[in-house]
Amino acid sequence: MKKSTEIALMGLLVVSALGLPACSSLYGSGTGDEQVSRNERIDEPVIKHIAPPDPSLASRRSGPTMRAELAARNDTGMPKGSLADVLFDFDRYTIRAEAVPALEANAKRLRRQGVTGVLLEGRGDEVGTAAYNMVLGDLRARNVKQYLEDLGLDVEVDTTSYGKDRPLCFRHDDDCMQVNRSVHFVVKQ
Repeated sequence: MKKSTEIALMGLLVVSALGLPACSSLYGSGTGDEQVSRNERIDEPVIKHIAPPDPSLASRRSGPTMRAELAARNDTGMPKGSLADVLFDFDRYTIRAEAVPALEANAKRLRRQGVTGVLLEGRGDEVGTAAYNMVLGDLRARNVKQYLEDLGLDVEVDTTSYGKDRPLCFRHDDDCMQVNRSVHFVVKQ
C-alpha cells in the first residue's frame, strides 16, 4: 500500500510540474515590458517587426492623381491650414501634451467661424492589422471629442475611424507614419 501511495504522489508531482508553465502563460506572467499601460493598450499581438518599405508602392501612391484625390478627400472644409490634426504617439490614444495647444486653437477657430458640426476622423499608421488600427483610430477620435466637450465647445461632434485604410500621407517613413497617427477635423456644413 505504501508503494502505491508513493507512485500516486510521484504522478501528481509530474502532472503538477507540467501544468504550471502552461497556467502561468495563460494569465500573463510576462515581462514588465508587456505590462506597460494596460489601460491604454488594445488587446492585440504586440508588433515586433516593421516590414521594410516597398519602393514601388511609394511611387504609385504619391503620383499626381493620388495627391489630388488625397487633398480632396482630406479637406477640412475651412481655409487651408486653419485646422491642425491632433497627432498621437505610436500605439497610444491619449492626447499628447504637445497636441493640446493645436486642439484648443481648433476649438477657438470652430467657435469663431460659427461651425455647427464637425467630424473627427481617427487614423492609425500602417503598422499592425486593419482591425487593430480601426479600434485605435476610434479611441483617438473619441478622446479628442471628449476633450472638445470638456472645453465647452457647443458643436455637434461625430467620430469615425479609418484605421490604416485611408491615410493622410502615403510615404513609408517615420514622418509620414506620424501624420497618419492622428485625428483629422472635417467641418460639416
